Amino acid sequence: MPKNEITLSEVRSWNTTEIVDLYRTGGWWDMGWSTDCIAQILQGSFIFIIAHDTQNRAVGMGRIIADGTADGYIQDVVVFPEYRGRGIGERIVATLRRLGSLHGLTWIGLISAPQKESIYLRAGFSEMKNYTPMLFENEKN
Repeated sequence: MPKNEITLSEVRSWNTTEIVDLYRTGGWWDMGWSTDCIAQILQGSFIFIIAHDTQNRAVGMGRIIADGTADGYIQDVVVFPEYRGRGIGERIVATLRRLGSLHGLTWIGLISAPQKESIYLRAGFSEMKNYTPMLFENEKN
């Protein structure tokens, strides 16, 4: 499929099943979770991008969470395996970076999955020397 047959759109709503499938592809969705939160995730994101094919089926996504003034974080960038290697992930990241900057964000960070750093390096990101990503996870009930 040629690159121009995949369109990137900024969205506030999308097919819940397709979003959950993308989250599962990224390894970020537990089977027992409720899909009720998907609308809130899309609405609560500063920017949410869907990559979709000519049938309007989502093939990838990414989003920025931000304060809306200065700082933002790119997260949840994923492309279905059958669409990888076509530059879609890079286009998502570049679009998020560009839109974030247009909206006034002056600092945009992210945490890369291991061995995926090259996507972000090609999009203009660099490793944050002397910083360590940290995580707090609530206990699951």
